[in-house]
Amino acid sequence: MPDSALAQTVAALQPRARTELAELVAFKSVADFAQFPKSESEAAARWIADALRAEGFQDVALLDTPDGTQSVYGYLPGPAGAPTVLLYAHYDVQPPLDEDAWISPPFELTERDGRWYGRGAADCKGGMIMHLTALRTLKEHGGIPVNIKVIAEGSEEQGTGGLEQYATAHPELLTADAIVIGDSGNFRAGLPTVTATLRGMTMLQVRVDTLEGNLHSGQFGGAAPDALAALIRILDSLRAEDGSTTVRGLAADATWEGLQYPEADFRKDAKVLDGVGLIGTGTIADRLWSRPAVTVLGIDCPPVVGATPSVHASARALVSLRIPPGTDAVDATKLLTAHLEGAAPWGARVAVEQVGQGQPFRADTTSPAYASMAAALSEAYDGQEMQTSGLGGSIPLCNTLAGLYPDTEILLIGLSEPEAQIHAVNESVSPDELERLSLAEALFLQRFAAERV
Repeated sequence: MPDSALAQTVAALQPRARTELAELVAFKSVADFAQFPKSESEAAARWIADALRAEGFQDVALLDTPDGTQSVYGYLPGPAGAPTVLLYAHYDVQPPLDEDAWISPPFELTERDGRWYGRGAADCKGGMIMHLTALRTLKEHGGIPVNIKVIAEGSEEQGTGGLEQYATAHPELLTADAIVIGDSGNFRAGLPTVTATLRGMTMLQVRVDTLEGNLHSGQFGGAAPDALAALIRILDSLRAEDGSTTVRGLAADATWEGLQYPEADFRKDAKVLDGVGLIGTGTIADRLWSRPAVTVLGIDCPPVVGATPSVHASARALVSLRIPPGTDAVDATKLLTAHLEGAAPWGARVAVEQVGQGQPFRADTTSPAYASMAAALSEAYDGQEMQTSGLGGSIPLCNTLAGLYPDTEILLIGLSEPEAQIHAVNESVSPDELERLSLAEALFLQRFAAERV
């Protein structure tokens, strides 16, 4: 770490950061209330609101958003005439998946091999702690030189758009000169990186019906149309032989001109088994950041244990499509819906329901705020030059903010480097990344304020 007064303060704040991250991780704040109690998310929101009030934030509020979740807002005034910076994170998390596959409990922050493990440690409760640490550091060194707004979203992982709808209905709330989205990550740990593009997403539930009820497979199998088999054929139609995504009418040949992702590194990061090939064509960066990608997230069908010899009357799947910049998410949703409906064999009845959607995003990396961030990251990372990469994931709010505030500079940093294994079992955060990025954010706020004088 740089040997500066700011760096020393950030380092001194790390024990507090760990304690608070442990408290925040302990909330099972999955915004799918069919799986986890709504009270867990509400408690996490109150924790953040209390933390903001303790730091002197004004107008702290729990915003009831249209999707039934809460976002947390607070405002901290800076010097007269100072610019305003909005800091974003989300406190909702992905479900833990198979809890038995976690080496340590998913909602109990556990230190192991130099990392802190827990659901949301990197994505994105750690982002909230990063913001708090940066602000506390500046308060120890002359005060915070800008006006600060904080917004902590409560349903980002579900893609249900509550905060997007709220912000659109209250456009004055999140106005700022710059926005720091603390929900991406370095290309790899130790390499300072800002995210230049985000793929959008659409999420569809597809249901297939063929019979009035299940039938005995011995008595009727071979002639009766099986809904599960029909669904499998529909889902298989979404990929070419090489594994490329093939949605009829959707372009899938764009290329990525920036930072490249060596295949050997990707195989290691993705933990691909020996002898198993990758899917798709083009460079790894093309496939991750510039092209659409379909994923079957889940299928409703009988489990192997307890299955009966039946021809199935109905089957259902949840399908996600990641959408590259340059493609409209609404248009992509229509194309995917038409593809699913048109791929049904045997005249099977297909019903498609949209359950989530977000637009792709492209940042203007030539803006003055990026120059300030480049200098801040370089100082925090021992002189290394800032890199720009894409991110295959989606942050739907980015496009909403860009549309509401076209003159606002939007920057994406965060703690979700590959080793963090976000959305998977054994998610973790690097304490060193948390320390360096907290410092970088503090340095950025100083530089951004100075540039606006």
